Amino acid sequence: MTNWINTVSRDHVERAVRGRFTQANHGKPHMLRKMARGDWLIFYSPRTIYPDGLPLQAFTAIGRVADDEPYQAELSPDLQPWRRNVDYLECVETPIRPLLENLDFIEDKSRWGYKFRFGVFRISDADLQIIRSAMVPAGVEGATVAP
Repeated sequence: MTNWINTVSRDHVERAVRGRFTQANHGKPHMLRKMARGDWLIFYSPRTIYPDGLPLQAFTAIGRVADDEPYQAELSPDLQPWRRNVDYLECVETPIRPLLENLDFIEDKSRWGYKFRFGVFRISDADLQIIRSAMVPAGVEGATVAP
């Protein structure tokens, strides 16, 4: 099982949660093909609205990949993004700044935003647990990460 961060504006995350899917890198399939059923997926939103919304800098959703392969959604003849199905957990939006010092995937704490420029990237089980513990209320089904 792999843990992923997907960098997406909050407005796009909200649409994805309602539709129970995710997209990556503006609808391209490459990173979605690396994901497997059961992988954890955390969404980081630098802004409220793409592309010019207010700065947010928060984790905005968390879920697990729920299918085996990416699929193409036909939104219009010119727009057919690749997607994966996701089962989302109930969670609270969580600012990143209080977590920065404890996150190993952020190697240079003075330039912490750099990592998110890659869009989708892997994180460790320890980083997943730190973020998930901050986002998921106690008592919610699936609130603990199995080793």
